[in-house]
Amino acid sequence: MNWFQREIQLSPLPKGCHDISRFILEAMPEIPHIKVGLLHVFLQHTSASLTINENADPDVLVDLDRALDAVAPEDFPYNHACEGADDMPSHVKSSLLGCSLSVPIQDGRLRLGVWQGICLCEHRRNASGRRLVLTLQGDVLGSGR
Repeated sequence: MNWFQREIQLSPLPKGCHDISRFILEAMPEIPHIKVGLLHVFLQHTSASLTINENADPDVLVDLDRALDAVAPEDFPYNHACEGADDMPSHVKSSLLGCSLSVPIQDGRLRLGVWQGICLCEHRRNASGRRLVLTLQGDVLGSGR
């Protein structure tokens, strides 16, 4: 069993849900060499979140962002309001979706479904870049294990 770990910094993204699969694949060049394994993606922030969702129709991610705004609106009477109107709703959305994902790997590929991508949901309007910790474990192709 081999282990690899990297931290990546994503550039600031606008509010909304964004497919970040390619950034993850670029950051983990070992994935194509893994026969069977698991990729864990951890977001080091509390006002953004991760989800696996459709990557074929961009309207899905737009609608997801709008639905999250309806679930956790800015005009709710939150107690925590010192960091701006979009901060506390961002924490609620992050708690609902979560800050980590695990994706199986087989024969050098993420075993995502045909229409799935790894998405970062940016809940703040003026967020800084986001840090991800990527941890890959697995058996290397041709290692005989």
